[in-house]
Amino acid sequence: MLIVEDEKLAAEANRLYVERVPGFRVAGVVHSGGEALGFLRSHPADLVLLDLYLPDMHGLEVCRALRAAGVFCDVIAVTSARDLSVIRSAVSVGVVQYLLKPFTFAALSEKLGRYADFHSSVSGAGEVCGQGDVDRALSALRDTAGISLPKGMAEQTLEAVAGELRRAPGGMSAQAVAAAIGVSRVTARRYLEHLAGAGFARRVPQYGGLGRPELLYQLI
Repeated sequence: MLIVEDEKLAAEANRLYVERVPGFRVAGVVHSGGEALGFLRSHPADLVLLDLYLPDMHGLEVCRALRAAGVFCDVIAVTSARDLSVIRSAVSVGVVQYLLKPFTFAALSEKLGRYADFHSSVSGAGEVCGQGDVDRALSALRDTAGISLPKGMAEQTLEAVAGELRRAPGGMSAQAVAAAIGVSRVTARRYLEHLAGAGFARRVPQYGGLGRPELLYQLI
């Protein structure tokens, strides 16, 4: 990973954060858009942690310049900007995650974990078997933190439920999720139904025995 951050203290903090996350290695730290372009032309990197407000150019200009030069890498944008037009532009130039300043180690670690799941699901050659494989790969980048929760439901439990579904592309029953995270089946089903109602999961009837089919849940 390349870290691009003009404030040196922040750049060092980001480097220390990244190196605490298993599976990630900092290939370099630079402090301007020009340095980032020069580095990436000669040092391939899968991922860039890119501050959008740099002293010499905007981070989105860096993304456009990289693509024009035939350098393709994924980008996590780091910024205090909350302008929707910036977010739309960021998606259009290859930004896969968007991290608002100030952020904690936990927030960055969570984004990197999602990216690692996505990257592992699309690495290598070959083809997907169908739409479900594509949906599951992309779902690794989706964040459940934006789902509004009714009274009595906890964000940490919702993320734990979603995390189990990410690790089970074939889907999981409420009973299996309950056993995995240590809650009751009724509680697990409530969170699974909430994910399904919010459009983050689908219900899949599992046939194969007598009686009613078992209901599995898959992330979309």
